[in-house]
Amino acid sequence: MHIHVLGICGTFMGGIAALAQSLGHRVTGSDKNVYPPMSTQLEALGIELCSDSDLTQLEPAPDLVIIGNALSRGHPLVEEVLARRLPYTSGPQWLGEQILRNRHVLAVAGTHGKTTTASMLVWILQQAQKNPSFLVGGVVQPFGQTARLTDSEYFVVEADEYDTAFFDKRSKFLHYYADTLVLNNLEFDHADIFADLAAIQKQFSHLLRTVPRDGAVMAPRQEHALQEVLAAGCWSQQICVEQILLPSESLGKNGWEVQLHDDAGTGFTVYWNGNEQARVRWALLGKHNVANGMMAMLAAAQVGVDLATSAQALEQFTAPARRLQLCGTIHGVSVYDDFAHHPTAIATTLQAMRARFGDDARIIAVFEPRSNTMKAGVHRQTLAASFADADAVYALNELNTWDLAGQLSESNDHVVVCQTVADLAAALLQRPSSEEHWVIMSNGGFGGIHQLLLDGLAARLD
Repeated sequence: MHIHVLGICGTFMGGIAALAQSLGHRVTGSDKNVYPPMSTQLEALGIELCSDSDLTQLEPAPDLVIIGNALSRGHPLVEEVLARRLPYTSGPQWLGEQILRNRHVLAVAGTHGKTTTASMLVWILQQAQKNPSFLVGGVVQPFGQTARLTDSEYFVVEADEYDTAFFDKRSKFLHYYADTLVLNNLEFDHADIFADLAAIQKQFSHLLRTVPRDGAVMAPRQEHALQEVLAAGCWSQQICVEQILLPSESLGKNGWEVQLHDDAGTGFTVYWNGNEQARVRWALLGKHNVANGMMAMLAAAQVGVDLATSAQALEQFTAPARRLQLCGTIHGVSVYDDFAHHPTAIATTLQAMRARFGDDARIIAVFEPRSNTMKAGVHRQTLAASFADADAVYALNELNTWDLAGQLSESNDHVVVCQTVADLAAALLQRPSSEEHWVIMSNGGFGGIHQLLLDGLAARLD
């Protein structure tokens, strides 16, 4: 079968293309924006790509068109598919019907940490000799892929709440037939498609209705928005993490609890009713990653992996690409790439860096408000506070639709806002030479600013 994928270069749709090819289909696709990691993954797979403005890509007609949710009515290719009555579907529906329906699906949902938690779960199952298939919204290490298909009965999927397609406005995760469901957290996001938090909670309530009675749902007790969803109806086993504790805090000795070994989160101990179950010492940072790791351990336990095996696996875990990933250190300046684009994610990343590097370290946040929610200024009231642990904030404001500089200046004395990537990079490179940590935060390519900064730093005189 010839499958043609519209919007193929998104991490999800690129993964769909890779899975379809693994099933033996001939796969082609098109997109408007192409950048790593998906561009390199598709190139390595030998999947033919073309521009989304080329209507000849539908000649001869493919057997099936899979349409990404970035395309809507009015797009020339969408209009052509409809006018010619070509068979089409969405990526989530194809995935659910063709692959997930007859497997044990371990789905990871929530506003933050989906990619990292799903990657941890993949790695744990791999170390436990379960050889899982997966589709994750980031490059899973050490596989170097966002998706793979094996003969295992287990499939790990990042379960996104964003809508499915222009013709299906349900959340993607409703197509996934979850057996083991991780709910990391829940906050308001995606303001372009959800009116408020209650609208997102409704989709999560629908998700709970799809989990079978012998399935399991994991959630943190202290996530109030999730507990409201669970209270409204859950027909599966519920497993709650009671609390994630700092080293100075006392155990409640009730249910699942986790205690950090230090404020930076470089290690943690898992307890059940006050009794130690496992210890982890790893390379990751932050309380948020400890929470992710705990959820992955509990999910793996549902398919027979003991906590000791999971702990050993996490000690060897490498975070997926773009999760506080060190791009290079030149003349004392370390440049990191991070996917944070929501105030909570920004704050937790910077808090983890501050705890790890200390109060005297110079941490510089470089931020692109790229998501539709951020562009609309939905988080403007909470954004400034999220940068509290940064010594300076450099931000891109191409659209200039709201007073980004004014908002950021409310909690930081050193704020630089530019309208082009080139100007922003130039401003950063004017900083005095000293040991600093520059963390680039965006859910997109950020105009290649990472390489611009590395090249600029390399050009500095010793």
